[in-house]
Amino acid sequence: MSDAPFPFPKSPSAQRESRSRPTSIARGLGWYSLALGAAELLAPNAVARAAGVRTNSALMRLYGLREIACGIGILMSRNPAPYLWARVGGDVLDLATLASASDMSREDSRTHALGAIVNVVGVTALDVHTALSLSKPDDEESQVRTQRYVSMYRNRSGFPRAPGAMRGEALRTFETPRDMRAPDALLPYTHPRFKEAKSA
Repeated sequence: MSDAPFPFPKSPSAQRESRSRPTSIARGLGWYSLALGAAELLAPNAVARAAGVRTNSALMRLYGLREIACGIGILMSRNPAPYLWARVGGDVLDLATLASASDMSREDSRTHALGAIVNVVGVTALDVHTALSLSKPDDEESQVRTQRYVSMYRNRSGFPRAPGAMRGEALRTFETPRDMRAPDALLPYTHPRFKEAKSA
């Protein structure tokens, strides 16, 4: 491995700061989902008129339940990324509904529909950006940490002295545990002098 200096990892405060910004945005999107979902659930016809679409209240309430579920998931989960991706899917569905159910023949409805489309597109871009930020693994940080540990332990053998000087050191101070010794009655027969006498 090269001896070139490796970059130091980010400080804990910098790591927290880089991680807290997407998390704060995700929490904001979670509260936005709850507010929008409550409006769609409690006043579906008013939300449909504000968006310039013609749809039944049951479908709008279903969209509201979806928003509330995503909002609760974002706020309660330790990893809000999957719920943010669920929001992205819901945004695509909202755009399809706006494109297919908008009353473009009336000027006021067309204005409302175009405003709603611009709003949904902006929120979708924010959802995608935040989800990508929270889903991206910190590969660079892991690589820097690995390089640091390799540099720290590269020249270490694990012995306090050279391997040649350590050879046989363990046997000099080793004492056989009591439960691994031969029974006391057999100790005379296992003594080295007894073995020498018997072989002679």
